[in-house]
Amino acid sequence: MLAAYSFSEHEQAIDYFLEQLSFGGGCINDTITHVGNIHLPFGGVGPSGVNAYHGKASFENFTHPKSIMQRSTKVTNDLLYPPYKNKVKLVRMVLK
Repeated sequence: MLAAYSFSEHEQAIDYFLEQLSFGGGCINDTITHVGNIHLPFGGVGPSGVNAYHGKASFENFTHPKSIMQRSTKVTNDLLYPPYKNKVKLVRMVLK
């Protein structure tokens, strides 16, 4: 469910609404104002959900972290590159 709204002054009804119902965002005794709050993530749960957006949640949802490893080109290690014929013996000796 994308959003849900509850109108009640009864604590048990509010607790049930918050704890038992699955939805992305909502309000108690109001409607739609949670969408305009940039400090609250907005998005649904299940088929209504595309994760959350607004503020930090937008950045995390719409970016993809990349794993990068950078090797220096100033020092080379010829063991990593072919031909490997004579290098295999050396690597085996080091690993023993």
